Amino acid sequence: MALRTLNEIFRATAGDVVDAVVFNGRVSTIDKATGKPARPHLLSVSADRAAFADLVLAAVEPAACLTRLNALVSPNPFDMEAVEPFIAFDLKRFRFTDDMDVVAGLDSRPNLLKLSPTEFEHLVRQLFIAMGAEAWTTIPSKDGGVDAVATSKNLFFGGVCLIQAKRWSGLVGLESVHALTGVMADHNATRGVLVTTSWFGRASEEFANRNRITLVNGAELKQLVKQHLHIDVIPGTSPPRRLRASDNTQTGRPGPIKNGAVSDAAD
Repeated sequence: MALRTLNEIFRATAGDVVDAVVFNGRVSTIDKATGKPARPHLLSVSADRAAFADLVLAAVEPAACLTRLNALVSPNPFDMEAVEPFIAFDLKRFRFTDDMDVVAGLDSRPNLLKLSPTEFEHLVRQLFIAMGAEAWTTIPSKDGGVDAVATSKNLFFGGVCLIQAKRWSGLVGLESVHALTGVMADHNATRGVLVTTSWFGRASEEFANRNRITLVNGAELKQLVKQHLHIDVIPGTSPPRRLRASDNTQTGRPGPIKNGAVSDAAD
């Protein structure tokens, strides 16, 4: 079935349209340990057109052919033993910078507002790596609204994730969250994450929940850094005690210095 599916797709599409196909085979069953419905992956294969065209499908032995294609096949399919599916990400549209180790240069309890914008972006990248993802920081001014890119091969919760890192001292407004959805659509991203040292309004949180965006405020960032990077940081700012129910009227841009807060217009 896997080989037949690959063959049909290649035959039905032009070479300049589809160059490679990934097939993930799943079955519907009942998990014997929990009694709940489950859909384990029993086979995962990636094949490019040139390699597949070289096969004589009428004469191959399916299992041996899949081995030649470096497929992942369940060692015990009748026992529903799953394999981790193959997922490939196209990251050619992004331009990445060289990695910077920000964590090694941090003091015992650093204030994140004292980091440069570039240092903060690399810190966020290191955080995502510590959380189990692959992550890269984009080249400044050529990122198209993306500060970092992370990928995860978890088929259900993973994919390409676009990250914006805002080292701000004031409210991150709704328009910033709106803008991220446009960038996600342009890059066909699975999720978006907006990380800040400050906070978000209720309207931003509601909009993010509807649009595959995760918001990480300063307090949550502090907890994540402590849990995964083992550093106790100071976000540098705290939200006002009384937040408006909606931040639709807020600009989302760092404003002038108020109550000793640092304006961050360059971020």
